[in-house]
Amino acid sequence: MTEAVALPMIRVRGLHKHYGELHVLRGIDLTVERGEVLAIIGPSGSGKSTLLRCLNFLEEYDGGEVWFGSDLVGYRKTNDGRLVRSSEAAVAAVRARMGMVFQSFNLFPHKTVLENVIEGPLIVGRQRPAEARAIGLDLLRKVGLAEKADIYPSRISGGQQQRAAIARALAMQPKAMLFDEPTSALDPELVGEVLEVMKSLAAEGMTMVMVTHEMSFAREVADRVLMIDHGLVVEQGPPNQIFRAPRQARTADFLRRVAATHRDLLNTEGERARDDTQPSSAHGSARAHDDRDEPDRYWPSGPRSGDGPHHERQENQDRLHPVAPRHDQGPEDR
Repeated sequence: MTEAVALPMIRVRGLHKHYGELHVLRGIDLTVERGEVLAIIGPSGSGKSTLLRCLNFLEEYDGGEVWFGSDLVGYRKTNDGRLVRSSEAAVAAVRARMGMVFQSFNLFPHKTVLENVIEGPLIVGRQRPAEARAIGLDLLRKVGLAEKADIYPSRISGGQQQRAAIARALAMQPKAMLFDEPTSALDPELVGEVLEVMKSLAAEGMTMVMVTHEMSFAREVADRVLMIDHGLVVEQGPPNQIFRAPRQARTADFLRRVAATHRDLLNTEGERARDDTQPSSAHGSARAHDDRDEPDRYWPSGPRSGDGPHHERQENQDRLHPVAPRHDQGPEDR
C-alpha cells in the first residue's frame, strides 16, 4: 500500500483564518477519508464557505495546515520546519485535483455548454480537442445535458447551468469534489435535479465535501455531518446521530430553527395553492407547533442501511490528531 492510498484524502489541523481583526476560523480540525461524503452545516456567517475555500487555497489560511493526500496545500516546509508560500504553479497543481462547484454557476456566456466543460482540459490539461470533446460529451450525458451541448448558458435553466458546472469540474478528473451551497441560487423546483447528480457521484464513491442548507439531502447522502458555528466545530457525527439526537444544545437549536423555517415555507406554499374557502385545521396548526422540538420529522431519512449510505467503514472520525503550530505567515506577513 502506497503512502497516497494510506493517507486520508483531506486533513485539516489547527486551521485559522482572519479578515483583518475578524477571526473567521478558530482552529478547525477535520479529516475526510477517501470516498467519504462530508456535509458541513451551520448558520450563515459561521465560516463554512471560508473553510471550504481554504481546502483548495482559494482563501489563504494564516494558521495551521491543510493536507490533500501527501501534499501540503498552499505552503511548503523548509528544512528548519517553517512554512513558506508555495509557487502559483504548485498551488494550481494541487487545486486541479479538487473540483469545486460554487453557489453561482460562473459559466462563460460566450461559450457553449460543451465549450465551458472542456475549457479546463484544453487549457490546463493540454488535452487534444477531440479527446476533450469526447470526455466532455460523456460528462454531459452523465449529468443529463447531452442534448444541450451546443447551447449557450443563457438558453438553459439555472438547474441545468449548475449541472453543467458540475460536469466542468469533473472534466479535470478530480480526486475530490467541493460543493459550496450549490443549490442556494436555484429556484426551489430546480434544486432536485442538481441534488440527484450529486447523489449519483456519492454513490460512485467520489470524495465530497459540501456546505449545504439542504438538511434532508445531507441526512440521506452524507457519511458524516459537521456542525460549525463562530469558526469552531460544535460537533460532528453520523447523520442519524446529528439529526435525531444532537449532543450539543447549539446544534439542536440550529436544527430547530431550520426546521421551523422549512415548515413556514411549506405552509406558505400550501396556503397559496389551497382553496380560500377551505377551512384550516386547528389540529394541523397545533401539530406544527409541537413538532418544533422534533426537527427529525422534517428531514425524512429515506431508505438507509446505516449511518453511511455508500460506504461501510469503521467509526474513525473521532480519532485525535495533534494540532499543528501556527506558522509565521499571518496576514501581516503577506
